[in-house]
Amino acid sequence: MALFQLSDAPSSNDVAALREENQRLRKVCAALMERVESGGTSNGAPYAAFERSVLLAEQVRERTDALHRTLDELSQVNGRLLAANADAQAANASKTKFLAAVSHDLLQPLNAARLFASALEAHALPAASQALVGHIGRSLKDVEGLLGTLVDISRLDAGVLHADKAPFAVSTLLDALAEEYRQVAGVRGLTLHYVPSQAWVESDLALLARVVRNFLSNAVRYTEHGHLLLGCRRRREGLEIMVGDTGPGIPEPQRQAIFLEFRRASHPQANQIRGLGLGLAIVDRISTMLGHPVRLASQLGHGSLFSILVPYADIGKDQAAQPRTSIEWDVDPLQGCVVWVVDDDPAITEGMQALLGGWGCRVRAAATVSALEAASDGERPAVLLVDYHLGEHRENGIDLAARLRRRYPGLAAVVITANHEAAVKRATREAGIHCLLKPLKPLRLKMLLGTLLENG
Repeated sequence: MALFQLSDAPSSNDVAALREENQRLRKVCAALMERVESGGTSNGAPYAAFERSVLLAEQVRERTDALHRTLDELSQVNGRLLAANADAQAANASKTKFLAAVSHDLLQPLNAARLFASALEAHALPAASQALVGHIGRSLKDVEGLLGTLVDISRLDAGVLHADKAPFAVSTLLDALAEEYRQVAGVRGLTLHYVPSQAWVESDLALLARVVRNFLSNAVRYTEHGHLLLGCRRRREGLEIMVGDTGPGIPEPQRQAIFLEFRRASHPQANQIRGLGLGLAIVDRISTMLGHPVRLASQLGHGSLFSILVPYADIGKDQAAQPRTSIEWDVDPLQGCVVWVVDDDPAITEGMQALLGGWGCRVRAAATVSALEAASDGERPAVLLVDYHLGEHRENGIDLAARLRRRYPGLAAVVITANHEAAVKRATREAGIHCLLKPLKPLRLKMLLGTLLENG
């Protein structure tokens, strides 16, 4: 046992070698520790960098998990938004259909009532009855204005009202408005000064008429005494159509607000003035759509001046030579004129017969052309007045007018419609046919008929 222990005991050389190796390893360890400490933070903490790395890695993981959760939530929200957008588009399509129904079905009886009231005004009635008829006419006109305003603002909101710009003589628009509002102003004890113009402009005639009509309606509504002005001023950049009044004027702080919805200028009798406060809001939207700037100048106690700037049209000599419309005729061209009326609404045909008959026309009215031809005894029509929508499975008014004009050369045609879409107005213009919108304004129809017959 002793011999075994002595033989296995390390020698002095082995012990020295182990000690030397141990010292070398200690130096290596010290050098490594010094390198780790020197690569740490400024305070020399040996594991600060490592701990910070671990902390940052944990934060990155947590934030990555949160981002994934947020993305999942956003995906669900996006799905709900897509569904809501689909519902909104369906609702908008439904609204568009409703507006089309309102334009036709609701305006049809109103149009008939206006025709009957206008026909009554032409009759020789006792003074009391004549006054009642006047009240009926004005009330119907108020209803027409309110309903038209609501329909227009709804069309603009739905984005279904589009411009159909074309060149036309500004007298085509202003002559009729001057005649109409000269009578309206006269009822209020006001006078209208009209300065005609021979200029040609390029715009949507129906939409521009809506703007100028709103200017004139406001001028009549807010002016208690004095006069109104309708005229034009040539500018380098376009024709400025102006409507002025001698009303109370508009205070400076209100001059922008009155173009907002349901806002009206302050007025001592504002609570007695009928309206929705939407007229100038419609003006603002239509002028923006057309790209025609609207201007307002006003002085308290001296009145206001509204205007819209319309670009000039490039026209040829043949267009520039067209005569200006006028309601003053040496010989009334409507007397004895044969007029055909095609409309599938019996109330409209009866109303048109009463109105046109009061003007001296020889009227044939029916729902179909075959019925008209059967009742005409071979008599040729001079003018055709036709509704655009003639019922399902039937040709529209434009196609019917084109067909009859081929059969009766020289036939003047007017399409009358409650459809305000730009495509319909464009189609009538391209077919060389005039277009009037419902509810029909009798004076506008009378002036157009006189012009067509004089120039025919």
